[in-house]
Parts: sequence; C-alpha cells; structure tokens
Amino acid sequence: QVELVESGGGLVQPGGSLTLSCAVSGSFFQIVSLGWYRQAPGNQRELVASINSGHATNYADSVKGRFAISRDNAANTMSLQMNVLKPEDTAVYYCQGRIYSTPYQFDHDWGQGTQVTVSS
Repeated sequence: QVELVESGGGLVQPGGSLTLSCAVSGSFFQIVSLGWYRQAPGNQRELVASINSGHATNYADSVKGRFAISRDNAANTMSLQMNVLKPEDTAVYYCQGRIYSTPYQFDHDWGQGTQVTVSS
C-alpha cells in the first residue's frame, strides 16, 4: 500500500514564502509522476504543478514564476517552493502520485492535504 504524506503548510503573510514537502512510502514498483493540487472552499481541485521521473515540470499559469517544484527520485520525496504568495493561493494543498504499485497496477494516490493560508 502506498502512502503520501504532506508537510509544511501554515499561515503566511502576502508576499511571503512557504515550502511544502511530500514523502512517498510503502510498497510500490515505480513512481511515474508527482504533483501538487489545491482546493479552495467552493472551488474544484486544480493542478498547481507536476514533475515526472525525468524532472520535466508543468505549472498552472497562476503560479508560473512564483512556485518551483522539485523531486528527489532516490528519496521518493517532492517539494513545492512557494514564493510571493497571494491571498488567492489560500487552499488545501494535496500531493498526488501517479504510481505503479505493481508492474501491472497503476493508480492515482493522494495525500491527506495540508492547509496553506495567505493572510495579513
């Protein structure tokens, strides 16, 4: 069973920075890609950024130039450096993994989420 655990959320003032981390543990065959999603109250969950095993990245337009996603394949961890945070970045942030638990079983696995609040 695969487990994804996020950490690093909290309260920050506008213009500030936070770093989120995600650790993947358990039994699995291969991590194809990892990503960060967020969901604000009343909104649908949206992709923030993703990174594949080759470290190719993809960002939502709203965070380009402010957020940076990175990944340590050996440690099975991922981070999201968030800079110049805005109140509209306030949301629950979820770590997602596209993971082969066996060579034949592919799943989308989710963490429990971590709250990020940007407010003065």
